[in-house]
Amino acid sequence: MTKTAASKKTTSTKTRKKGIGPSPLKVNRRREWRFELPLPAKIEGRLPGGRKFEEKTKIKNISSSGVYFCLDSGVVIGSKLNLVIDVPKELSRGKKKLKLCIGGLTVRLEEMDIREKKQGVALRFEKKFRIIPDD
Repeated sequence: MTKTAASKKTTSTKTRKKGIGPSPLKVNRRREWRFELPLPAKIEGRLPGGRKFEEKTKIKNISSSGVYFCLDSGVVIGSKLNLVIDVPKELSRGKKKLKLCIGGLTVRLEEMDIREKKQGVALRFEKKFRIIPDD
């Protein structure tokens, strides 16, 4: 028992010296870059009871594999949601307004913000998406 305690102490001082190595809070485990793009979006889906909902929101950040936003609706992990993003004209070479339609699964939820009464939602994209003209 003394041997185990001594080896743990030795290991921790060798691997974690003062000011050396990354802080556990600063380690980024994401595979893709996330971009802060506050684009307007519409979320469509079903609540746990089966009732359909539609809510407008603003994206907080987005990557090639997912998106983060806040909702008033009470979705749960595993919920299938559809996201419709208004694509800025600059990205369509100024020709016409477009919408990106993409579905995904809710993979993470954050506690509801008491002031805004909104819940943080992380959505992992499915492979299929559509770009349609905004009529």
